[in-house]
Amino acid sequence: MEYIYASLLLHSAGKEITEEAIKKVLEAAGVQVDETRVKALVAALKEVNIDEVLKSAALPVAAAPVAAPAAAPAAEEKKEEKEEEEEKKEEVSEEELSAGLGALFG
Repeated sequence: MEYIYASLLLHSAGKEITEEAIKKVLEAAGVQVDETRVKALVAALKEVNIDEVLKSAALPVAAAPVAAPAAAPAAEEKKEEKEEEEEKKEEVSEEELSAGLGALFG
């Protein structure tokens, strides 16, 4: 993944994505460089328009946060239900305790 990040960093800086440039970025980040992966990445990215890929990838990412809040109320409802169940259990146990104490002091 860090190889892709290095290429995106170079792209956003307006630098050419070359094997040497990617190596420098990875070494600066403290990553042990694999020559084969660098060569494969540079070869694969030569035919890719990174700006177009980023534009098309931005659409699904923007839509994802919309779905997340819908799930939150369901989780809150489950939490409230659990709390209500626990309160009922506490009430029952208090009633049982008082009945037991009543029998002792009858």
